[in-house]
Amino acid sequence: MTPAELAAAAEWLGVNIGLQGVVRATKFTGGQSNPTYLIEAAERAVVLRRKPAGKLLKSAHAVEREYRVQKALWGTDVPVTRVLALCEDTQVIGSPFYVMEHVVGRGFDDPQLPDIEKSEKLSYYNEMGRVLAVIHQVDVTSVDLSDYGPQGNYFRRQIDRWSGQYRASETGALAAMDRLIAALDRACPDDDGRVTLVHGDYRIDNLIFAPDGPGISAVLDWELSTLGHPFADIAAVIMQWQMPTGDQGRGLRGVDRAAAGLPSDEAFVATYCERMGLKQIDNFGFYVAFGFFRMAAILQGVKKRAMDGTASDPERGRRLGEFVPLYAEAGLEALG
Repeated sequence: MTPAELAAAAEWLGVNIGLQGVVRATKFTGGQSNPTYLIEAAERAVVLRRKPAGKLLKSAHAVEREYRVQKALWGTDVPVTRVLALCEDTQVIGSPFYVMEHVVGRGFDDPQLPDIEKSEKLSYYNEMGRVLAVIHQVDVTSVDLSDYGPQGNYFRRQIDRWSGQYRASETGALAAMDRLIAALDRACPDDDGRVTLVHGDYRIDNLIFAPDGPGISAVLDWELSTLGHPFADIAAVIMQWQMPTGDQGRGLRGVDRAAAGLPSDEAFVATYCERMGLKQIDNFGFYVAFGFFRMAAILQGVKKRAMDGTASDPERGRRLGEFVPLYAEAGLEALG
């Protein structure tokens, strides 16, 4: 955020939420979607999340939707950050943004939870699964979100949407992605009528845990949230764990989970099913493959923005773009 943008944001924040004496804006690292800043003032700090600069893909970076869903969920059993104000006027800092309270807690980028005692790790994953089920059990009518997504087959429209997004940000031919898109087209199941609020990017690095325990204080990054099929969220968790370990993959591939005190895929899914009153999830490989496909399309967009110079973190964006072929191949493998 430039000094001029900070000055404009400070003036707007003073008028709209009474925040006085803004002294600095510090960008949070790691995210590749909407640039996010800790805004520090004389008496308190808030978080500002904005759309990135430059030409954006249609419907991407929807900070307005993030604001709406978190406002709707505040006060429910879903732990979210309290949002304070939304600015849709691009004349203020150059792009729409919203402001929310700063939640003090712990974030974990590495799903191995290296800083947590082995005997305590399952409690963190149990909480992660519990909150996911809570999200999927929200009465969307009671929180005024019944129009938060289109009607009809969620996976059909998502395959169509992300295929279009991928093509719009394509930087070269990738045969594996072409095959995956065609295979998902053929394998897409009929609509089973199951519709819930879905987060769209539920993983451990989008959660803030309490400072001193496994309780989740806030679920972050609601950009991809909508009304859709809950199996996409649970499969996305498993999909992420199948990626390589380390800062870029942030997965659990090759980890001896029993020795590390971490849950197996099967145990995590089974506990989720118990919470949701399900016997099992049939055709789970399709949902995992869909997760790989969508993440590949997202990372292709990150790569394109990095090449265009508009990514939140261009260097990391280029590195993440290297994972697109890996995600596409993994999606094909998940389909079998």
